Amino acid sequence: MRKLWILFLSIILIACSPSEEELVSAGITEMDNQSWEQAIEYFDRALEQNSSNSTALNAKGVAMFQLGKIEEAIPVFTASIQADSISYKPWFNRGNANLELGNFKAAISDFNLANGLDPSQTDIYYNRGLALLGLEEYEDALLDFDAALQVDPNQALAHFNRAKALLGNNDPISAIEALTVSLNLDPDNGAAYYLLGVTRMSALNQREEGCADLKMALSLGISEAQSWLDDFCE
Repeated sequence: MRKLWILFLSIILIACSPSEEELVSAGITEMDNQSWEQAIEYFDRALEQNSSNSTALNAKGVAMFQLGKIEEAIPVFTASIQADSISYKPWFNRGNANLELGNFKAAISDFNLANGLDPSQTDIYYNRGLALLGLEEYEDALLDFDAALQVDPNQALAHFNRAKALLGNNDPISAIEALTVSLNLDPDNGAAYYLLGVTRMSALNQREEGCADLKMALSLGISEAQSWLDDFCE
């Protein structure tokens, strides 16, 4: 009788074990709560049932990225791509990982493929613009930042990074305009004040305005502004 009970209990446990889909769903819920390690545990359990579950692989890579395990996340995104090469998501996420690591050419390649699969995802334009900026390909970076701003012109960081590309393209007047727009949208961006102050002083010799911007940058935690203030401002 005991052997029969153990067998019956085993059947119940097997029947009640969560499915692959349920494990993925539970992992995504943990991600919504920013419980990244717990999410990875659920995704790993789902992958034990199906090692080619592209959703679990992609989501696991995102959770690893959020934990700062960026290099380790790249092969996980690659596995997700191999499982489902027509989804833009793992291409985009692997591009973000490469961007974070400074692998700009690899990031651009990933973003290009993501963009080809779903051109409506405007985040791709902005992130590819950052990678192009990293390679000092300023004109192409401007095209991507402009594309992102056409969809949503109220992106302060897009205006800020567009200003960097304009400066790289030797257009300080337009860069100052872009920085002004960025600061109107986000007045707490100390880096934008710093870049604005330095540009005013070095490109246009606007010392009074530049010093005011640098003082704002310093007040917002940009310590590099101090040396400019010491050297050029009363």
